[in-house]
Amino acid sequence: MSVGSQPVSDPVWFKSSYSGGNTTECVETAFIPAGVLVRDSKRPEQPYLVISAEAWADFLAGTQCSG
Repeated sequence: MSVGSQPVSDPVWFKSSYSGGNTTECVETAFIPAGVLVRDSKRPEQPYLVISAEAWADFLAGTQCSG
């Protein structure tokens, strides 16, 4: 995982559908070929996290409920 300070060409940022009515305290994500970008929605001009596709897949796998 790294921190990006330069814009990636035209990423499409979105908020989770689980954000609910409080859209002021949320993270935004954008998919890019190398993985996923994550930023603070309150400070979109600040640096963002760059997460590799492999790390993102591992994260999603770890959030799955078994049962």
